[in-house]
Amino acid sequence: MILKYRKQILIFYAILCVVCILFLPKLKFSFSFEHFFPQGDDDLDFFLEFIEDFETDDNFLLIGLKNEPSVFDSSFLAKVQAFTEEADSLPYVISAQSLSSVKTPLLTPFGLNMVPLIKSLDKTNLAKDSTSIMNDPRWKFNLISEDAKSLTIALKHEDYLGLDESTALMESSETLLEKYGFKEYHHLGRVYFQHELAYLQIKEFIVSASVSIVLVCFILFLLFRQKSLIIISLSTILMGLIIFMGIISMLGRELNAISVLYPVIMLIVGTSDVIHIVTKYIDELKKGNSVEASLDVTIRQIGLATLLTSLTTAVGFAALMTSRIQPVRDFGINSAFGVVLAYVVVITFTLALLTYLSVDKLKNQTTNPWWDRWMEKIYRFTQTHKRHIAVASLFILGVFIYGISLVSTNYKIENNLPRKGRITTDFKFFEEHFSGFRPLEYAVLLKDGHSVFDLDVLTSINALDDKIKSYPGVKATQSINDIFKSINMAGHFNDPSYYTLPDSASLVNMMGIKDALPSMMQNVLVSKSGTKTRISSRIIDEGADKVKAIGEEIEAWAQTNIDTSLMSVRRTGTGFLIDKNAVYVRESLIYGLLLALAIICVLMVFLFRDLKMLFIALVPNMFPLLFAAALLGYLGIELEASISIVFAIVFGIAVDDSIHFLSKYKLSRDNMSSEEAILVSFKETGKAITFTTLVLFFGFMVMLFSNQPASMTVGLLISVTLLSAWLADLLILPLLLRFFYK
Repeated sequence: MILKYRKQILIFYAILCVVCILFLPKLKFSFSFEHFFPQGDDDLDFFLEFIEDFETDDNFLLIGLKNEPSVFDSSFLAKVQAFTEEADSLPYVISAQSLSSVKTPLLTPFGLNMVPLIKSLDKTNLAKDSTSIMNDPRWKFNLISEDAKSLTIALKHEDYLGLDESTALMESSETLLEKYGFKEYHHLGRVYFQHELAYLQIKEFIVSASVSIVLVCFILFLLFRQKSLIIISLSTILMGLIIFMGIISMLGRELNAISVLYPVIMLIVGTSDVIHIVTKYIDELKKGNSVEASLDVTIRQIGLATLLTSLTTAVGFAALMTSRIQPVRDFGINSAFGVVLAYVVVITFTLALLTYLSVDKLKNQTTNPWWDRWMEKIYRFTQTHKRHIAVASLFILGVFIYGISLVSTNYKIENNLPRKGRITTDFKFFEEHFSGFRPLEYAVLLKDGHSVFDLDVLTSINALDDKIKSYPGVKATQSINDIFKSINMAGHFNDPSYYTLPDSASLVNMMGIKDALPSMMQNVLVSKSGTKTRISSRIIDEGADKVKAIGEEIEAWAQTNIDTSLMSVRRTGTGFLIDKNAVYVRESLIYGLLLALAIICVLMVFLFRDLKMLFIALVPNMFPLLFAAALLGYLGIELEASISIVFAIVFGIAVDDSIHFLSKYKLSRDNMSSEEAILVSFKETGKAITFTTLVLFFGFMVMLFSNQPASMTVGLLISVTLLSAWLADLLILPLLLRFFYK
């Protein structure tokens, strides 16, 4: 059929390729924290309902400015003041605040007045104001660092800005910073992360695709040597990648944080398929078969086996669809589709092109006899060292199990940021000098008609606030009590020692003047009904598990130390939701792998029609999964969303070589003994299995060129683990075959 319609096949792919190329410039890249929220979670539903009464906890862009020897320099503060005023009109900015623009309440006999925090840039007055500011707990770690060498300008922006809006805000703010000539500045916030990480995704995507193409060319040259075969193979592989990316663009699917793996997966999976198909086709021609007969045998034998390996790989990726995390689900769906697409392109486009090549030229394709000798040596080793291989396998299994017990989910944000990148430098700056980035937020819900302005309620909130601040990682908090503490302090000439919750009588008097304070303070902290409030803070990036433990300890403390008839306390916020992924990653990973295992078992039963063969195929492929998990434990790599995809990739791909080996064994058993069939399987599939493993190994090692630690870790883990899968196939498979088929 392929021989008959080869011209039509090539025309179809040419047209499809052109159409897909036209769609490539329309590819969309995105990065959004909301995508990493666990869908279908009760805490997510609560958070979405809670912020309807308030606003999100990540609607800020912080600009950190450093000035030596101190920020209390009149010329520097004059520039900060001018910048703050102009930043107030930047796109999507609601308000801008800095030391030079803040006003504090001052209670006088004539009422409550708002006075500037920095009253004058005169050297004498500035020295007096600086002393007052540094002794005031409201500003330290929020607007100024402890050493007084850095300050922040806080830009409050609209909620849930997309990539385009974030880019517009970042570009306009940087233009303004350059206008005022600040020597050193740093950014922190949702829009900054979104803007920078999306840019890095595009860069990583291009780099990984380029390096992968060079690698594939080198491997094809080593294997085939003939220019025509290399061109056909490379054309097929690139065709698959172009069509895949074009269809992704046509469907409007956005490329997320894990999408950098797409070029690598498409290129190396396509290369693996090409090697098996082309090698078999040439072998059949060398046997003296006609082109048509060679095509028929290649499709029936290797084509069927490669179809099954493609399906098992696709199932491995599809297992990620069980995840509650949208980027992981999208990656699983897209990758599964890409693997099947690569197979279809190889089996049709490659074979159609091969029929145009000279049969005599293909027959002259030489095979280095070294391969046969090397494979026979491995075969002899498995034959003479059966007991040693079995004992070593059991010992290694124990080592793996211990390593798995060491796996941690205490991932840190910094570990996922690009090494030596600007965004990492900025993140560390705010971690060191201010209150960090990771939100730690609590919702306080009042009961039985109580109001947030009741004294006993405020007293309980104050106790909870103090408990949160007692942890070293929390440098500052914000709650409704800050309003009344500020008023109390204002009534005592802004003496910092009076920044405390007032007594009952004083509190009653304050109720009439609290509304005179800036509306932002109340709208952010108290719902309109007065029955909900929040305690907002940020905590240093100590790791998801440690922050979770702190959060649970605070909630437990609230249950025993706060009158639960007055209020209930519940942790919420964007940081809390993203950290919950650690739990769901483990659950969905196990469930997804079990589901994938069940589906692959069905496919193997269909192919081999033998339960013993099914068991033989699965046992060696458990080793790579256990090895990958053990590596996480021994290397101290935290299990989180981007790392979880390693297991799906390894499981889906590792089974492929086993299927090729066992398929050849099953065919050979029709006219020879079991031992002879094992030897033939080594000689005829050993070369292809070894080469495809090398393709996979070096293909994923391309990720080491990445600037993002998560991508580097994924590439290293997959590469090393697939190498272990190759060893398991060549050493453990023969052992099991000899045991079950004596």
